[in-house]
Formats: sequence, C-alpha cells, structure tokens
Amino acid sequence: MHSSAIAFKVRKQLHGFLGIFSPRFSKPEARFIEQMLYGIQAAQDVKLSQIGRELHEQIPLAKVENRLSRNLARKGMDETLHDCLLDYSAAKIRENTLIVIDPSDIQKDYAEKMQYLAKVWDGSQGKVGDKFGYSGCMAVACESGARKMSPLAFRLWSSEAPDFKSENNEVEAVIDAISAKTKKRGIYVYDRGGDRTGLFEKFMDKNLRFIVRLVGHRNLVWRKKERLAEKLAEKCRMLHRAAVTFLSHGKEVRVQIEFGVMEVRLPDRPEEPLRLVVVKGFGEKPMLLLTNLKGTSSYKSLWQVAEGYISRWRVEEAIRFIKQSYSLEDMRLLRYTRLKNMAALVVCAAAFASTWIGLGEKLEILRGHVIDLSQRIHKVPEFFYYAIADGIGRLFSRFGDGLGRREKPPDPMEERQMFLSLCFTAQ
Repeated sequence: MHSSAIAFKVRKQLHGFLGIFSPRFSKPEARFIEQMLYGIQAAQDVKLSQIGRELHEQIPLAKVENRLSRNLARKGMDETLHDCLLDYSAAKIRENTLIVIDPSDIQKDYAEKMQYLAKVWDGSQGKVGDKFGYSGCMAVACESGARKMSPLAFRLWSSEAPDFKSENNEVEAVIDAISAKTKKRGIYVYDRGGDRTGLFEKFMDKNLRFIVRLVGHRNLVWRKKERLAEKLAEKCRMLHRAAVTFLSHGKEVRVQIEFGVMEVRLPDRPEEPLRLVVVKGFGEKPMLLLTNLKGTSSYKSLWQVAEGYISRWRVEEAIRFIKQSYSLEDMRLLRYTRLKNMAALVVCAAAFASTWIGLGEKLEILRGHVIDLSQRIHKVPEFFYYAIADGIGRLFSRFGDGLGRREKPPDPMEERQMFLSLCFTAQ
C-alpha cells in the first residue's frame, strides 16, 4: 500500500477516534482536540510550535500557536477528556484485568516562569529532593502476564497549586474515576508508594480488590499479635517455586523465585481478612505483597498475586513509552491549566496508538503497515508501541497534509505523474 494512502487511512481512523470525545465538546473544541491529537503524533512532541508546523495551515505559525494555546486554557478540559477515555476503555476491563496505578512526575530543572513549580520526588534519594516540576499519577490497564496495555488516565498536579489538598487526594480521585466507570471490576496494582493507610481504607471502603507492595515497616496482625511485616516474612513457609523472565536495564533476566502466604489483618481494620504473599528471589530482601484477593495457598491462587504484581514491571515500559514517544517532559507551557490539559491530550494520543489502531482484522493489517513504516533495523519486539508511534509520526509528518479533508485516498499513479511533471517543469 502506498504511504500516502496509508496516511489517509490512519487520518480517517483518527477522525473516528474523535467520536469518543465529540459528544462532550462543541464543534470548535472537538476540532481543536483533533488537531492536537494529530499534531502530537505527527511531531512526536508536545511543544505547540512543533504541533502547529505539522498542521500545515495557510496562516502564520505564530497565529496557529496562539490559537492552540488559547484553546488549551479551558478549565476542566482534562477531566472531561479523561472521563471520555474511561467511557471507551471501561468496556475492555474485565473482572481480573490489572489496573496499574503509577505515581510519576514531570521534572523541569531549568524552568523558572512555569506556574506553581514545586519540589518533586527524587528516586535516587528516596524522598522529595531539590528537583522542581509537577507530580502526576498514571493509570494503565493490562491483562496479567501480558504487555499489551490500555492507557486510562494521567492526572497532573502541583503541591503549590491553590486547590491542592494532598497527594492521597489526587491519587484517590484517579481511583474513584476508574472504579465508577468499571463498576468495581479489575484488580488495582500499586508499588510501595501505595503502602498508605489512607489508600488501604479507600480500597476497602469501596470494596475494590488490590495488590500493594509493602515497604516492610508496616505493622500487621498475625495470630492476634501485631508484628512488623518484614519480621513476619521470616516466618512464612515458601510453598511454591517458579521461573520468571523479565527485563532489567534493557537485558532479559531469568530468575528462580519461591513464594508463600500468611493470613494477616491491618491493626485499624481487624475485621477484614487479608493475605500477605511473600516472594523471594528478586533481591536480598523478600518482596511483600498485601492483597484482599480471596484464595487458598495453592500455586494457582498465589501465582495470581505474584504474577499480577510482576506484570506491573512490564507496564512500566508502557509508561515510559507514553512519556518518551511524545517528549512529555519537554512541555513548555507556562500556565498550570494548560499543562494539565496537555497531559490529558498526550494520554489520549497514546490510547489511539495503542488501543484504537489494530482493532479488527482490517485494521490489524493497517497497523502492520504503520509498523513497517517505522523503519526499525531489528525485528519489532513484542512491545511494539514505540514502532507504532514512530510509524504514525512518520506517516503524518512526511506523507500527511495536516487535517485537510479528501473525498478519497490519493491515487499513487496520479501522485507519480504530478511529481514527474514538476521535475520536467523545473528542467
């Protein structure tokens, strides 16, 4: 298939994807959203100047940039975009689909005039350090053991903003929005940052199933006595073994793990039974997973918990894809509302690339063409979203013509004749 024809078909699919959002926005707003989704993917960038160039409008770039900036200033756009995306994604979330909640941040080390800059988490120090930027929470859905993912939300906030209450409040807002749309289906998976009393209470109060990795210093009730979780792990019998393969710093690592379970409770919620799944083999200290998933001590029951959390590591690559493929940390918008709206638009663009392209047999063929156009030197890996994003960017940037409407796909022979006539004219 000719590249221009592929570009036309992908643009048509993007216009169809807009149907998720258009009922909640006016026609001018829907047009703006389509332009942003197109421009973000064509430029693989979030700078308005780059997005504006890819629209190929017959007016000065400064005017295009000003219009995009003005439309980005609409308050509440990010919440409506997330709401629409969740309406679309919720139907694909089944009873045991994993909903990975991942705290993130956008670091802006050299920014000075961006509104409400605040100190953000420094992973190397394990605390809030001297780096400035914006905090965020990304939510992604996937099936256990799989690497295919469905972006759900990316909520951005600043601890310096007037409406900021707490990080728990921001994360809980994401969980509330997802649980309302999915009717409490799915299993919420959270890293050690989820080891907070407030979040455990949120999960339990709303009857949501969860798998949370503990930091080890939490007190748990075992046999009617409070003990440190890391001390309890020493008493846990390792009932089962398994071989696990995962990526570490770009290399495939295979390790042998063993795991067991203990029936525990939280001191503040002694009436609710929980399970502490202890996994050894990933490091010097055992991995402690607290869950309210009901089950037994059988291999199948415990592996559901262990694999559920391990799948979260695979999803981290999906989260990196969203941040890197669209240069998310290169946002240069000065106003807080525009930053939040841009974060929501980026996750919508990622959803188009990862979940919309490839739906159905005919679109699966189209996705194959898009991946081919990404011009990968090596074989496309199982996690092919980078290739899809690169292919869409190449199509829109080199073979697209902005969002100009055509009644039919371009004819390759007509384009070739036009090209030859231009060559002869130049001679």
